[in-house]
Amino acid sequence: MRSTRVARRYAQALMSAAEERHILETTTADLTKIAGVIQGSREFRAFLNSPVVSVPRKKGVMREVFGTTVGPETLAFLDMLVTKQREGELAGIIEQFHALHDIKMGIANVDVTAAVELTAQQQKALQKELEQRTGKSVRLRVAVDTSIRGGLVVRIGDTVLDASLSHQLERLRERFARGAALPH
Repeated sequence: MRSTRVARRYAQALMSAAEERHILETTTADLTKIAGVIQGSREFRAFLNSPVVSVPRKKGVMREVFGTTVGPETLAFLDMLVTKQREGELAGIIEQFHALHDIKMGIANVDVTAAVELTAQQQKALQKELEQRTGKSVRLRVAVDTSIRGGLVVRIGDTVLDASLSHQLERLRERFARGAALPH
């Protein structure tokens, strides 16, 4: 929890600075590149979290890795994180920054779990329906989980819409257990 709060504070500060300098999209793109390096390299993640590597060495490696691929403001932010020994929070900061960016842009990230693979046409129709219901642009992340047996589970932030067959069967089982009559 503490880590998330720290990451959120740094992300908000970075977003404010990027907005003031009118480099929000550039900064967002820079952070996406950095996130790719973090996700793609276990060694880099270990390096970020290592208490053994000195601050000057970490700054040097950050400049070497990102000096030509990100903007000077983003590089200065990385430098500041290392100085404050918060580089281990970088992945969380980037995640929080992207979440704030999505809120600012009116984008809702929606996780959909289906029992079978959805066709592109089905995904498009679902996205359109969700955009109408939320009033936001929707970014779908679709996963397949055969354990739900049929239907969909849609998660929008903290809201879960469970239209899965397994959920319906569980509700029916609970009704039988209570002795309720079947609906007509």
